[in-house]
Amino acid sequence: MSNIYDLANELSRGLRDLPEYKAVVSSKEAIDTDPTAKALFDDYLAFQHELQAVIQSGQMPSADQQTKIQEFAGKIQGNSVVNEFFAKQQQLSVYIGDLEKIIFDPIEDLFK
Repeated sequence: MSNIYDLANELSRGLRDLPEYKAVVSSKEAIDTDPTAKALFDDYLAFQHELQAVIQSGQMPSADQQTKIQEFAGKIQGNSVVNEFFAKQQQLSVYIGDLEKIIFDPIEDLFK
């Protein structure tokens, strides 16, 4: 039987070969070459990290943060470069979700 780490590395290589992964990489490159898209993307990531810290501390986002979420949603939808990145990322996430189910199935079996 193969070493589990070898299998994980093979899986990683397989993910990188997926057309959906390559589309996300291409979309990210488009963001990096567009100053407006890059600024929006960086601002969004910083805000997302801020929200994660709030949620991890057991708090709910404030009204101002909830408003900012809506503002970011509008800005992202209005920027075709960033919007395409998130659309491509969503397509890739289907594979990731399927893989999570497969990988964690043995763990779930322990609790049945």
